[in-house]
Amino acid sequence: MIDLKQFEFWFIVGSQDLYGEETLKQVAEHARIMAEEFSRDGQLPGTLVLKPVATDPAGIRKLFEEAAAAPACAGIITWMHTFSPSKMWIQGLAINKKPVLHLHTQFNRDIPWDSIDMDFMNLNQSAHGDREHGYIYARMRLPRKVVAGYWQEAELRRRIGVWMRASSARQDGMDSAALRLGDNMREVAVTEGDKVEAQIKLGWQVNTWGIGDLAARYKGVSDSAAEKLVKDYEAAYEVSPELGGPGPRRNAVLEQAKIEIALKEFLTAEHAGAFTTTFQDLHGLPQLPGLAAQRLMEQGYGFGAEGDWKQSMLVRAAKVMALGLSGGVSFMEDYTYHFEPGKEAALGAHMLEVCPSIAGAKPRLEVHPLGIGGKADPARLVFEAAPGPALLVTLVDLGTRLRMIVNEIETIPVEHHMPRLPVACALWKPLPNIRDAAEAWMLAGGAHHSVYTTALSAEYFQDWAEMSQIECVLIGKDTKPLRLREELRWGEACWK
Repeated sequence: MIDLKQFEFWFIVGSQDLYGEETLKQVAEHARIMAEEFSRDGQLPGTLVLKPVATDPAGIRKLFEEAAAAPACAGIITWMHTFSPSKMWIQGLAINKKPVLHLHTQFNRDIPWDSIDMDFMNLNQSAHGDREHGYIYARMRLPRKVVAGYWQEAELRRRIGVWMRASSARQDGMDSAALRLGDNMREVAVTEGDKVEAQIKLGWQVNTWGIGDLAARYKGVSDSAAEKLVKDYEAAYEVSPELGGPGPRRNAVLEQAKIEIALKEFLTAEHAGAFTTTFQDLHGLPQLPGLAAQRLMEQGYGFGAEGDWKQSMLVRAAKVMALGLSGGVSFMEDYTYHFEPGKEAALGAHMLEVCPSIAGAKPRLEVHPLGIGGKADPARLVFEAAPGPALLVTLVDLGTRLRMIVNEIETIPVEHHMPRLPVACALWKPLPNIRDAAEAWMLAGGAHHSVYTTALSAEYFQDWAEMSQIECVLIGKDTKPLRLREELRWGEACWK
């Protein structure tokens, strides 16, 4: 469903006419070699498109006009091989709407001590040219990522790859929509938000559809189609023995299969990359979409419970960024704490909807009562998240702006069996510790809903926030709540 190669990244190398035709030919040749090597590197997931060397204001403006009109262009990489006077770039940068990565490198790794002369200096002066280029971004207050180092280094390419994935997620968010089935859970504040501002700022199209539209599609799904999908379930997951034969529990699984088929048809028809549900609006459905939501998340769709459209689109963005990487991405909710001294931890779960991409072992397909929503016992996948480094990320609307909050965590094994809690869950130790992390999260206004990921580091979300021009608050091993409180107050002036 998601193909990162569909996203183009235009590589624009800057110079000027002052150096003569021969120098410009060398600049173009070096750019070609670099572009070809970048394109062969698996760390750079998008499609790199080399553009003609930029040497004058009209040509630069034309490149940015073309980029703005190119739907496949998800970002622009600029590099000044020589000195490229930055006044030439003002008109182009002023109309630019694409994320920018300013690459600061040079074609040669080493100084040729015995042969270096002024011709070499004129050709290889990115140490000069990129400082001029960096100034104009700062002067114009433009968001960008700066990546410095030698272009053949693995770490430099990794950082470009992170930015490419973040840019792809931003472009995907502008090209797809969030399908809200029903409204938000009643009386809940944090799942609300300004959908118009989100579309202005992030490009997200967020619209509401009646649950009856899904129910009508559900009723149109044949028994044979559901049986065929259940065969896929049986191949992918451990299935409780009582689900194998005819009966109410088997029927519950078939009902979820029909919901999954109907939901996917609906999402495809509306070109939606994410969706929300709420247990308070299930008219026409036999049960809350549990297994269906888990399965669709596993396929790359974003999801938010109780109408939480912000987290649904953030899950989708994380799914795009994480495509092909080890680890997983899921919707998550903070539920309860364990305060045993030395073993403090937080337990995250949801009623049903946690993505199996984060599972540590093969998920189990089970049917149990839910106790909320007033519907039939829903089928769901039950598992525990794989241990290791992870993140919790949430997006909140503060009324005047959006804020992203990122908490670095360490997921740990669940040491005790929980026979009466048949849900997917994760147990983690937040950084810097459970007390300071919780205080910092709440000082920042963090929601109880979040994106949980073992595939991505904070850098991905910081890049995404920078290109989206929204605030990003990081909670990690060095966070001090009192210090963070002051930084949040300073941020009020910056993000007013």
